[in-house]
This record gives sequence, C-alpha cells and structure tokens, in this order.
Amino acid sequence: MHDLLSDQAPWWIVGPAFGLVVVGLVATLNERIGILGGFSALVEAVDGKRLGWKAFFLFGLCGGAALYATLAGGFGHSGYGWLTRTFTGDARLLVAPILVGAGALIGYGAKTAGGCTSGNGLGGTSLGSPASFVATATFMATAIGTAFVLRWLGAV
Repeated sequence: MHDLLSDQAPWWIVGPAFGLVVVGLVATLNERIGILGGFSALVEAVDGKRLGWKAFFLFGLCGGAALYATLAGGFGHSGYGWLTRTFTGDARLLVAPILVGAGALIGYGAKTAGGCTSGNGLGGTSLGSPASFVATATFMATAIGTAFVLRWLGAV
C-alpha cells in the first residue's frame, strides 16, 4: 500500500475531480465550495447550532488527509519546504505546531476578510463573481511576489 500512496495523485486526475465537486455542489445544493464555511460552522456549533454540510466537508477533508497519511506510512516527514529543511532531528517536532499555528492565523485572516482562497478561487470565479476574480488575483500576486522575495533572500 505504501508504494501506491507514496506520490501525489496527478493533476490531470485531481483537477477534473475537484471541478466536478465544485459543479456538483452548485447543481445539488446551490452552494459554493470553501473551507472557511466548515470552520465557521464549527464555531457556530459551539453556540448550539446544528452542524451543516460545510462542517462535515471540513471533517471529511481532515479525515481523508489523515487516512491517506496513515495508509502512506506516516504524516508529513518531508515536503514542507524550508520547515523540514530547517528543523531537523529533535527540532522536527516543531513543524506540526508551526503548521497548526499558521493554519489558525490563515483561518482567522480569512474569516476577518470574509472569504478564503478556495471559496473565492474555485467557487467564486467559477460562478463569475467579479469580487472573487479580484480576490484571487490578489492572492496569486501576493503568493508569487512572496516566492520571489523568499528566493531572493535565499530562504527557498
């Protein structure tokens, strides 16, 4: 099983499959895809509200990733760029808390901004939302600029 799951699935399989999920959500539930909705549903459930499909989408995403990692023989021993190159040996234990902290900050920022990259980039642009096109262009330009700066600094 390890050999079967040792590499990522090819883009030409994952891309169309994910596109079908986006179209399927609009066709069946008239909803946009986005991880922020799942996080928001969990936060709202603390106040006694019922969990909706977006919370279960988030559970499925996390559960599927955990199942994949388990079947592949372990959780992220490499592949986190400078994190796994910088933190080696016993310091490797710091990678998980850094990733969790980064994820929490991203979630907070997305909630504060009113949308996340997946919701805007996949759901919003596929529905022709001008605001999503602007948001996605901003995300991409920032990511590309950051990559160039990090490469120039020698961090990547």
